[in-house]
Amino acid sequence: MSLPVKIGLIAGNGKFPFLVLDAARAQGCDVVVAAIKEEAFPEIETKGAASVHWLSLGELSKLIDTFKAEGVTRAIMAGQVKHKQIFSAIKPDWRLAKLLLSLGTRNTDSLLGAVAKVLAEEGIMLENSTALLEPLLAKSGVLTRRVPNEQELKNIEYGRLVARRLAEYDIGQTVVIAEGACVAVEAMEGTDATIERAGQIMRSLDSESCHSDPERSGGEESAVLHASLLSRALTVVKIAKPAQDMRFDVPVIGLATIDAMKRAGASCLAVDAGRCLLLDGEAIAHAADDAGISVTAG
Repeated sequence: MSLPVKIGLIAGNGKFPFLVLDAARAQGCDVVVAAIKEEAFPEIETKGAASVHWLSLGELSKLIDTFKAEGVTRAIMAGQVKHKQIFSAIKPDWRLAKLLLSLGTRNTDSLLGAVAKVLAEEGIMLENSTALLEPLLAKSGVLTRRVPNEQELKNIEYGRLVARRLAEYDIGQTVVIAEGACVAVEAMEGTDATIERAGQIMRSLDSESCHSDPERSGGEESAVLHASLLSRALTVVKIAKPAQDMRFDVPVIGLATIDAMKRAGASCLAVDAGRCLLLDGEAIAHAADDAGISVTAG
């Protein structure tokens, strides 16, 4: 990717913006950061950007004015903006309010796509957020010492079928599977919260089966038995959307995801090769190996 002398960076939370900033500076670019107050880490100010401007999530006009004043004509959007922030905590300015009213569906893709269109109309083109970070895209194959076992492979196959159908409607990109059953589906809470919710569900099933009443009827006994059969290690499947726009909302995995899996009792993670960023690189594989978690990309 050939970059201009100056590039804008719209920074959400996590390490993703830092990595983009470092990569752009390594190519000799001056980076103008528009840091989202509700999301970006304050450390962004110490990473060598040419300038850092803080703005709230709903200040689309301020974003445009800032980039124009700085001479930015190309920008990258990097870092998570929580879906619930977009649709609950947001206080839109007049420009964003007008855009929101024009949307047919108020999901993340439609909103960010509309924002990208408005920026383009103002002479600011959004670039693919992964273009500078190709070495961090998941390589095809097993990325850890342990390969998925037979049940985990079945969970991955089923999980990908479910996740791809959900992703068509921009519901979420992560599902959690146990014994061929879908335990949790990502909505607005994000991947790590989905994994932790799946762990809570499985623990509640375990608790129900441990406290079963010997006087239960046959149907109730069957329900408890089903809960017991589901009490197995979880498989997490995270995919890219069928028509993934690599300018924003790219699937991302970091050490926090492995930590969430450990807490939830998840034993396997499957992602899309070449379409999911592994932000912590080899550290993810090391952490997964230490926890006995298998990570695979396909």
